[in-house]
Amino acid sequence: MVDVAAKPLSQRWAHACARVRMSEETEAALRAATLPKGDAFVAAQLAGIMAAKQTSQLIPLTHPIALDHVDVAFRWVAPGTLQIDATAKTTAQTGVEMEALTAAAIAALTIYDMTKALERGITIESLRLVEKRGGKRGSWSAP
Repeated sequence: MVDVAAKPLSQRWAHACARVRMSEETEAALRAATLPKGDAFVAAQLAGIMAAKQTSQLIPLTHPIALDHVDVAFRWVAPGTLQIDATAKTTAQTGVEMEALTAAAIAALTIYDMTKALERGITIESLRLVEKRGGKRGSWSAP
């Protein structure tokens, strides 16, 4: 692990996203919450939040940090394309980029798991960091 003991505490915030592509028929079932496993949005939101809290146990050498807030939200950006936006916030000596990315990834995997009975060709795409704020290097956003 990187030694962050000498770094001052600062407010940190990160936004990550992932996209899940599916057929319009699967989208309709997801929107209507008629999936065999139930409401995928509720399950995926909880899964993403829970995953963010477990990041240091999932990814070697990441620091366990206390999270002040995690949010996972969903929006349709095109027919058959669901975007998952995850944000994480803390006051710590290290950033929360990995927590936001983990939340988005696990939420996407949960959507896949809950819709795979309807369609095997669903894809998870473009998991990425969108923006971060705080720390020594300040703010950053994707081009």
